[in-house]
Amino acid sequence: MPSTIDILGLTADEFAAKASTVLPSGAGVAMQLYAQVFREGRFAPEELPLSAASIAAWKTVFSLAPLTIARLAEEPTQFDLTAKAILRTHDNYEIECVRIPMGESQTLCLSSQVGCRMGCTFCETGRMGLLRNLSAGEIVAEVLTARTTLGWQPRNLVFMGMGEALDNADNVIQALKVLTDKRGYHYSHERITVCTSGHAEGIAKLAALGWKRLNLSISLNAATDAQRSRIMPVNRKTPLAELQKILAAYPQRRNFTLGVNWCLLPGINDAREDAARIAEFCKPLGRVLLNLIPYNPGNAPIARAPDETEIDRFIGWLRDDGVAVRRRITKGRTIMAACGQLRNVALRRQSRTPTAATST
Repeated sequence: MPSTIDILGLTADEFAAKASTVLPSGAGVAMQLYAQVFREGRFAPEELPLSAASIAAWKTVFSLAPLTIARLAEEPTQFDLTAKAILRTHDNYEIECVRIPMGESQTLCLSSQVGCRMGCTFCETGRMGLLRNLSAGEIVAEVLTARTTLGWQPRNLVFMGMGEALDNADNVIQALKVLTDKRGYHYSHERITVCTSGHAEGIAKLAALGWKRLNLSISLNAATDAQRSRIMPVNRKTPLAELQKILAAYPQRRNFTLGVNWCLLPGINDAREDAARIAEFCKPLGRVLLNLIPYNPGNAPIARAPDETEIDRFIGWLRDDGVAVRRRITKGRTIMAACGQLRNVALRRQSRTPTAATST
């Protein structure tokens, strides 16, 4: 990692506090530089009326570390483009973020790790294993690079890219503090969704913050322990009954809606009994919206993609059982940017020992 402090991993107050301890009059200049970073994507103290010694001091202590764009893939939709950016880190790993058109707005799907250790059988990222966590600054850099280099203007942010966000909870939480800082990008909590496979310790850390406006979604995908443990190993540590209790206790604002994601796998989790079990699981969870995601086959598919008849039938069963359901329209499948398709095969063996990036 660079020896300098990455500004992107700091809130404005944290940046000013660090600056005041190492630089004369640092706190006063810090707010100007912080605004420069988040408005323009640049760290250029030489553009301020500072002495040469002061400019050198700022650059010795702090740095801006945007990610490098390795490749860009695009899939045309009816009104816009779904786009996947493959971004390179300072140590030559690659991560992926996806711009998803949502009507007149855009959603940016963010990665939180290089790879993932959860091992979900329907997910391409899980087959990579975990290479390392992303730092808070690297997570924020995904947004900065998307906005300033690619010209994307995401209104919403979702942690549904590479990695289990709450397996890297400390860095994700710090990134959330930076992304919601009113002197930076000032995203509101209700514009951000953290998705988890059911990481109990991470959910507890998120709940402890008391951020009632932050959106949470759970990747469920099976409603019996035997079935879920087969396709989602995390269930062996946190079975469904325990997960249900954790979600029921999660702090909620009055109009909070818990997202429940169900990847529809023909022949695996698309039976009438599955729909009924979903309804039972969701009963104590308050307001719930089930996002039905048709399976996107990847390089080693465990099922075929469901057809329209199967999708409509399952939606009908859910509605019969009183479950609010929304079908997730498939976007990005042709460029391996759809749900469960983010993966870099070449990186799989690059590191055998996962390295945790520390919070700034």
